[in-house]
Amino acid sequence: MARHDMTSGLARILLALASVLLVACSGANEPAAGEWQAVYDTIGDTVVVRTERGSVWGDTARLVADLTIGQFEGPDEYMFGRVRSLAVAADGAIYTFDSHATELRKYGPDGTYLGTFGREGGGPGEYKRPDGGLAVLSDGRVVLRDPGNTRLTVYSGEGEYLEGWRIRGSFNTSRRLYRDTADAVYPMILLDPQADVTEWSYGLVRYSSDGQIGDTFPAPVYDFEPPQLVARRQNEDGTSTSVNSVPFSPDDYWTFSPMGYMVGGLSTRYAIDLFLAPERVLRIERVNWEPVRVLPAEKEERERISTANSRQTQPNWRWNGPPIPDTKPPFGGMLIGDTGRVWVLLHQEAYQIELAEDYNEPESLGEIPERTWLEPVAFDVFEPEGRYLGMVRAPRGFSTYPRPVIRGDTVWAVVRDDLDVPYIKRFHIEHGRDKT
Repeated sequence: MARHDMTSGLARILLALASVLLVACSGANEPAAGEWQAVYDTIGDTVVVRTERGSVWGDTARLVADLTIGQFEGPDEYMFGRVRSLAVAADGAIYTFDSHATELRKYGPDGTYLGTFGREGGGPGEYKRPDGGLAVLSDGRVVLRDPGNTRLTVYSGEGEYLEGWRIRGSFNTSRRLYRDTADAVYPMILLDPQADVTEWSYGLVRYSSDGQIGDTFPAPVYDFEPPQLVARRQNEDGTSTSVNSVPFSPDDYWTFSPMGYMVGGLSTRYAIDLFLAPERVLRIERVNWEPVRVLPAEKEERERISTANSRQTQPNWRWNGPPIPDTKPPFGGMLIGDTGRVWVLLHQEAYQIELAEDYNEPESLGEIPERTWLEPVAFDVFEPEGRYLGMVRAPRGFSTYPRPVIRGDTVWAVVRDDLDVPYIKRFHIEHGRDKT
């Protein structure tokens, strides 16, 4: 039955796409000026939905907060240090792991603290080094990825330890623990852990709702070598290596849809691929976007940060990659909502913030300077069949780490205030069409 549910989700997407294509081919219901207009193409096994102008919402939408959890000063359970993961149950209960407090906490839909699950350690129900992996199944069970203990730990919705599912490897990742509509979960794994770090490839492995290990899903691969900065240091234990991207260079990105398929994109151009099934790809494109410039001061700051970061591995490191570009790629990643909506994270022109009066510039070449140039957060939102709903702007301080949770028009995310204090907030989308 669970497998049927996920297949039905795919069928709905394909049916919606077929309906949109039928209308487009018939020439009926031509959109009015300002409304969403797209053209369709087929290239081999790929159907392309290319937005040329307009959007369904008709204007830029915004995220408006309707719930805030957290305090600058107060009880420990309402203060956050570093929120590492975030998940939301079907009833709206909110779960988060705070790596500074080393606590997995539960809050009610109204933001009331309801309890802390487990504790630090290596025993049953304990955790050693949880990362970004956290998911809530439809029956209320909570699954926490704990690479420090090489397992997925499963709790009841009330915090009772139920069981542990072994995972391969102990590497830490900011990736979320993906979940599909059949209640399977997908932790990220290294496909070739013995390879050099510059050659690592990634994928997901499927765990059914009862913990049985299933298929492995390789991440989408594009014929492209992202520009990299590589630092190495020889020591008694061998070679330490760090690899970082050249800031604002094109890169390949991927994520997983709860509908059961991979989503990827190469940001050399505005194109997002939904790998719906073997030999069936839906590509979402948008032609009317404008490149965003990298400001000179922003470029200089990012070069200093990249240099300092590499010198933590190789003290005498010098820039060994191509220069930082003058313009930014169209996007820097994507998020997928619970119904398969695609939220494309857009690059934006940066603004500068002021640092605290007592901040001192690093004196050592290996100390990483603070960032003062930040990009506002904005998304392009598409339905899974390719309809462009419109742009959504997030408020200042909105963080894409940990990955926000998206359910329809509701978004849960971490937001930092001007003092860099984190809060968890729930938002709803507000746009002009709501008022008509």
